[in-house]
Amino acid sequence: MEQNLNDQQLARREKMKQLKELGIEPFGNAYQVTHHAEELRRQYGEKSKEELEELNLEVSVAGRIMSKRRMGKLGFMHIQDKSGQIQIVINKGVVGEEIYEIFKINDVGDIVGIEGQLVKTDSGELSVKAQKYTHLSKSLRPLPEKFHGLTDIEERYRRRYVDLIMNQDSRRVAFLRPAILRCIRSYMDKQGYVEVETPVLTTLLTGASARPFVTHHNTQDLDMYLRIALELPLKRLLVGGMEAVYEIGRVFRNEGMDKMHNPEFTMMEAYLAYSNLEGMMELTEGMFTTIAGEVFGKMEFNYEGNVISLKGHWKRVSMVEAIKEKCGIDFSQQYTLEQAKKLADEHHVEVEPHFTVGHIINAFFEKYVEETLIQPTFLYGHPIEISPLTRAGKDPRFVERFELFIGGHEFCNAYTELNDPIDQLERFEAQLAEKKAGNDEASDIDIDFVEALEYGMPPAGGIGYGIDRLVMLFTESETIRDVLLFPTMKPLD
Repeated sequence: MEQNLNDQQLARREKMKQLKELGIEPFGNAYQVTHHAEELRRQYGEKSKEELEELNLEVSVAGRIMSKRRMGKLGFMHIQDKSGQIQIVINKGVVGEEIYEIFKINDVGDIVGIEGQLVKTDSGELSVKAQKYTHLSKSLRPLPEKFHGLTDIEERYRRRYVDLIMNQDSRRVAFLRPAILRCIRSYMDKQGYVEVETPVLTTLLTGASARPFVTHHNTQDLDMYLRIALELPLKRLLVGGMEAVYEIGRVFRNEGMDKMHNPEFTMMEAYLAYSNLEGMMELTEGMFTTIAGEVFGKMEFNYEGNVISLKGHWKRVSMVEAIKEKCGIDFSQQYTLEQAKKLADEHHVEVEPHFTVGHIINAFFEKYVEETLIQPTFLYGHPIEISPLTRAGKDPRFVERFELFIGGHEFCNAYTELNDPIDQLERFEAQLAEKKAGNDEASDIDIDFVEALEYGMPPAGGIGYGIDRLVMLFTESETIRDVLLFPTMKPLD
């Protein structure tokens, strides 16, 4: 492919040729690193210039040149590794004429290795005084302008590699996400759960209401789906006697994109035999506060303009109570479908053809309540029509389910699991009727799962977490694309 190169790109290719003429491989070889910038600052940043001279510590660092200046026979630059930046001092009299010439050829963006003594300059900046200078990799494209970086937000997501070089906050989030996941795994392991893996490819749509991505298995000439949830395979493991299981994995939903949604995202689902909703609430409060304390050392977070406090006992409210508080309608009473449709019309709530009273109750909640739940709130008592895998409560119109809302957004969804195979089959059949009535997000009938339940599944609690949203809260990020290294993007023409 022919490239149209600008003057800076042409100049960098010319310097690449100069390096070759000097016998330097422009794209380098392996290099032994002994220290990283943040490690050096943490261990030695408080020591005085004299203490460092006495210590005479030899280090080897490597990173990308982020700034560079020369003052006669003395050169200064900052290199950036995965942990941050550190200053390099290059004295022509120490490294020699040939090496100093390589330093002069190098551009901002090039990657170099430095061996030398850890010192403090007269201005008090922790630095490495170079004794050996090694060119490691040539950058053939200039970095964005220092103070502005990638100002086009779309370009930040498309060229995340450049964003990570230039944007400290993007680097912060990129390293915090795996730290959060490590904390979650540690917490779950300590609670006695076992991490498992289940199939990504499936022949049935189950576990959630969502449109799928469709693919094809050539050998079997079989259409398959990318999973939309983790649920049913994990519950089969409860039947098998594993009792406490969880999975962190990618799921895929062929739906719209906005600041809270990406077509592929990460979920964690967990199931605990002999538990219930109360057990899932305790698990959730414990996990969130453990992450807050162990990873961040605080319990308050700024999220979408609100100060969210994770301290104390979180609020619990039923869906019908929350609607009554906002709209004055008491859906705990028995309403006919016609009465419910009339109330929906009076309150400008949209009703779809397949809606029952339960669907209308949920539509009222989404319109009038959801965005008002700012502080952590467990919302329970969902209509049975929108919860096909959940055990019914004392009032059979509602199920033993809760969702956690923070900042007006759902963060997790929990059930006292349905383990009655006869009831489960009836729920699947109701979902099939919904699909025929026009709901293309309704679930398929999973006969094998029904058969699994016929062997006996213990009473259990189950929960699913949106990991990306959780990371958004803890990193105080505004959009899901900020916490995904490579969010889904429309291709450029």
